Amino acid sequence: MADLFSHKPAAPLAETLRPQTLDEVVGQRHLLGPGKPLRLAFQSGKPHSMILWGPPGVGKTTLARLTAKAFDCEFIALSAVFSGVKDIRAAMEQAQQNLSLGKQTILFVDEIHRFNKSQQDALLPYAESGLVTFIGATTENPSFEVNSALLSRAQVYVLQPLGDDELRELFESAAKTALEGLTFDDAAVDTLIGYADGDARRFLNLLEQSGTAARADGVSHIDAAFLENALTLNARRFDKGGDSFYDQISALHKSVRGSDPDASLYWLCRMLDAGADPRYLSRRIIRMAWEDIGLADPRALQIANDAAQTYERLGSPEGELALAQAVIYLAVAAKSNAGYMAYNQARAFIRKDKSRDVPVHLRNAPTKLMKELGHGREYRYAHDEPHGYAAGENYFPDGIRSPGWYRPVARGLESKIADKLAFLRSLDDEAGGKN
Repeated sequence: MADLFSHKPAAPLAETLRPQTLDEVVGQRHLLGPGKPLRLAFQSGKPHSMILWGPPGVGKTTLARLTAKAFDCEFIALSAVFSGVKDIRAAMEQAQQNLSLGKQTILFVDEIHRFNKSQQDALLPYAESGLVTFIGATTENPSFEVNSALLSRAQVYVLQPLGDDELRELFESAAKTALEGLTFDDAAVDTLIGYADGDARRFLNLLEQSGTAARADGVSHIDAAFLENALTLNARRFDKGGDSFYDQISALHKSVRGSDPDASLYWLCRMLDAGADPRYLSRRIIRMAWEDIGLADPRALQIANDAAQTYERLGSPEGELALAQAVIYLAVAAKSNAGYMAYNQARAFIRKDKSRDVPVHLRNAPTKLMKELGHGREYRYAHDEPHGYAAGENYFPDGIRSPGWYRPVARGLESKIADKLAFLRSLDDEAGGKN
């Protein structure tokens, strides 16, 4: 009886089409084109430590393997998810054996950002001694996730998502090798490209699943409708807490600040579509209202709060409409960061300044003794003054002149606030002249 486990499983299409030479790599022309950094590095004849930073499916592992092949080095791969210091030491022992046989070693650490500080530190002496050439791959910003000591010893290369034309090039390669007897219309290819979201591995996996589903259903021509029915198409490059997450929330905030309602809706919907927590988004929307609109349109603050409460009451997807309309209102509202700037300046001043006494005329006087000490004496009750304003009065501690932190802008309600403050200052000037 044949051994059921004697046959090797068929390699996935993404593995079958993995490039074997640098010229076969699709994408990354900014690094691999003639005269570009990685192309020159391969031509130099000497490997160097590097960190490959980019989203999933853009060729980080492939480039590491090609480096080992190009320089005739042994290739040792570790995954930071499953490996620890013990595995690093075992790899170094293997590298020492390779060296004794006259072979250099490329040590590839996938998802290097998953290593903690001590694990990253364990790599340092071996990278410095030249026992291994270190190549790390990460989807996270290495400036934040890789130790500065290790970062300083490696060249960082930024890899980009594949473009539509590059994914079509992959499709042509796959069609020749693994999709015999199947045809795809243009709309089907565009659908797969859209859901791949720049990820070559995802694109090839979707393509392979499409072929499997088509053959199982006896279909030879694949259109977009077939894909929608046959595949679970969930997409978007999005990682909560990662760079893509914060880049997109930054784009949303800046679109609101820039008064572009369509762009604001685009980024909000991108994040919702990718699985961002609407509660997190509602908190950020409230922050936008306070930071970028403020008193220029206080209704924006209320609408942002109401949208958050509406989401809490309705949940998804109904509550997301409230968030969308809040974003639209914030985008078209009059903008002012005057309150935000005034607050920051006041906080900075207080941090540096000494603790000053409250002026006697502003002090509380709930007891007879305090009144005898003069607390509250000569305080002017604003409601008893003309215009409800005690012109010329000082509310700062002695020795501080009004710093003018709050400077309303000439937009929205703040333009009227500016007029009001100008009128009050004129009353102060008149009172000063009389005194």
